[in-house]
Amino acid sequence: MDVVDSHLHLWALATPGHEWPTAGTPTLHRDFAMADLREATDSTPLAGAVLVQSQPTDADTDWMLAVAAQEPLVLGVVGWVDLSAPEAPLRIAELADRPKLCGLRPMLQAIDDSEWLLRDDLVPAIEAMVAHDLRLDALVEPRHLPMLARFADRWPRLSIVIDHAAKPQVSDAARDPWWDAIAELAGRGLHCKLSGLRTGELPAPSTGELAALIEHLVVNFGDRLMWGSDWPVLTLSGDTYAAWLDEAAGLADLFGASREQLFGRSARRFYALGDVT
Repeated sequence: MDVVDSHLHLWALATPGHEWPTAGTPTLHRDFAMADLREATDSTPLAGAVLVQSQPTDADTDWMLAVAAQEPLVLGVVGWVDLSAPEAPLRIAELADRPKLCGLRPMLQAIDDSEWLLRDDLVPAIEAMVAHDLRLDALVEPRHLPMLARFADRWPRLSIVIDHAAKPQVSDAARDPWWDAIAELAGRGLHCKLSGLRTGELPAPSTGELAALIEHLVVNFGDRLMWGSDWPVLTLSGDTYAAWLDEAAGLADLFGASREQLFGRSARRFYALGDVT
């Protein structure tokens, strides 16, 4: 099984504007480069990956694109743009011409206003994303899901993927509004990433605690569900890259998911990475 990881990060602390991780998260407070990724994935069948922004800066996006330009393993880059800036459409047009840029991710989880994405001053930037066929990674929490449904209705030509399944509280997901809201978004045709579920609450949820939640995602999203490692943030749970890959594969098999779709074809198709059959 060749794996396409739909969601991982690299960063260099010296990049201008770097905000996180800080020294308060010592496990992650260092540079993570391609050499570190290769070491972490040495025992796995990783065939390619989507590199996702971790900083709300243009410098981070430019740095990732420079890394990707020299690295065949990076199939696509999800960058960041200040969507509220007057110059955002020009910046988006410039980035769209860069090899491997396939999407953008505003850091919605860090914005207090859960309705921020619906602001009128973002319309020119969203229009530019649609015009340049860029995807939107929705870094959201359960509080954002009603807004995201309205946003998706407003922008039907914009392809949207929900990062980390919207970060539900796994231990209480069945009693959380997330349960119905995520299914409603699946019904609207959105995509979703099976990622980040082990680090949303610590200590990390067990395989048994994850099972019902993953079954819900498999049933509702089907071939629009894609696996992501969220490496190196994944390591906060104590997991290795290979351990999370094996756990996700086992649970996906249990609930009848297609390994080919979950671990490769869904991400390739959504991000237009090629080689989809």
